Amino acid sequence: MVERSRRYVSTMSSSGVRLNEVLAAVSLATDLGLGQPSEHMVRAARLSMRLGERLALDTGQLATLYDVSMLTYVGCPVYGNEAALLFGDDIDFRAGTYSVDLARTSGMTYMVRHAGQGTSVPNRVRRATQFMATRGSGAVEQMANHCSAAGLLAEQLGLTADVRTGIELSYARWDGKGVPGGLTGQQLSLATRIAHVAEAFEVLERTLGLEAAVDVIRSRSGTHFDPQIVAELASDAAALFDGIAEHSLDELLEIEPIERPPLTENELDRALAAIGDFCDLRSPSFAGHARGTADLATGAAAVMNLSPSETTLLRRAAHVHDVGRFGVPGNVLDKPGPLNGAEMERMRMHVYYVERIFRRPEPLRRVGLLAATHHERMDGSGYHRAVGGVMLTTPSRILAAADAYHAMTQPRPYRDAMTEEDAVSELRSDAASGRLDRVATEAVLEAAGHRSSSARGGGPAGLTARESEVLALLAVGMSNKAIARQLGISPKTVGNHVEHLYTKLAVSNRAGAAMHAMRLGLVDPDNVGTLPG
Repeated sequence: MVERSRRYVSTMSSSGVRLNEVLAAVSLATDLGLGQPSEHMVRAARLSMRLGERLALDTGQLATLYDVSMLTYVGCPVYGNEAALLFGDDIDFRAGTYSVDLARTSGMTYMVRHAGQGTSVPNRVRRATQFMATRGSGAVEQMANHCSAAGLLAEQLGLTADVRTGIELSYARWDGKGVPGGLTGQQLSLATRIAHVAEAFEVLERTLGLEAAVDVIRSRSGTHFDPQIVAELASDAAALFDGIAEHSLDELLEIEPIERPPLTENELDRALAAIGDFCDLRSPSFAGHARGTADLATGAAAVMNLSPSETTLLRRAAHVHDVGRFGVPGNVLDKPGPLNGAEMERMRMHVYYVERIFRRPEPLRRVGLLAATHHERMDGSGYHRAVGGVMLTTPSRILAAADAYHAMTQPRPYRDAMTEEDAVSELRSDAASGRLDRVATEAVLEAAGHRSSSARGGGPAGLTARESEVLALLAVGMSNKAIARQLGISPKTVGNHVEHLYTKLAVSNRAGAAMHAMRLGLVDPDNVGTLPG
């Protein structure tokens, strides 16, 4: 076990999330883009650390290796449209690259075989001819260029310059035949050299078995890989995998060489915003979507007087709501026409993926759960759970409306961007038909700078927005005083709202009102069980 160096700092404004937990979440997204099982990069990072210990790295070197090995290939899935133009299903293409050396004949054969996959025969022939003419250099350079974006992400996450350098050399090789060209041998960072061997070894051992994996790694010694690291691996390869399949993530989080303090609330906000921006690079048509959706959702939260904690959670979920797109092939994301059944199913999976990516620790789990509701609809016609309004919290309803509006105003491969007027009309039509929450929809439109319609003043069953909020809290057992504190208004004003909503709902007590609240989908599950007070 690596001895950890501790840095004691104030935990004021702590988010309860450590930086390595954020990196682990990003590594899970990378797994999707590489076409590998969940925690592939986590296991590769554990192998890297074990190799680093064998090589007697000091604490600082191990700290750099720790971060680099989790993020080594995080840039690969970005600009999936470019890879899709070359190879069709870019995820499937990447998944198969571990069996070949892209700088050798086997790599050229692999690229030619996948050239233009899924397109017309003439296009496949044209692509294959281009690869043979250029020896595939353009394709490798294109993939390597994505690493610069990964380096920028590392900087925005607050990682060191050494970590950024290590990530930006993802496609460099020991023999200098990688990208950037000219870098050879020990000019490559040590962390990069170790991470390359460990990441390939994890896949090969899992797919070919230990002995065959060692043989492949040895065959690339002195070309792709550093001979010293290969020799160290081969000296006792079995020991590197001892217990590797058990508690992978728990162990990786525990062996952080330098224990960093938890991120502050502001640091976590910046990290999630950076991740959202980075993942929008998956397809050019999504550029700015995460940040734009977050801005709209935050504005709508202010319109609806959400609490600071709810607003923070909503903003964070909005920033990362589409990170699961790393698991959707580029040729599906950028298809110019309608998706077929299989393609639609792969598209729908991105909301499930985001829930799995942000599954721990608890503060990130809450973000992931909310983010995964952005395609749910009030009438149960959404995905991935297809739940109805009664199960959707107010933040979920705002997120769905904000995501829908912002997406409408952006171009997509299958349509041009809507005008703001058309987007407003479309969004209000969805609200009128019961797909989106009317109050949340109007709040989003107000945040977008559009004049509120009568629907804003007349919410479900003719209730005003404020009456809807009072009813939701009344239904979970809050007293008038507690509701007043929650909403920042006086108990007398709450009493007036209660009288008005009783009249509109034709009920005379809390039980009757609560039944209507559940029917109308106003009850926030997070508030269920709240004690009156």
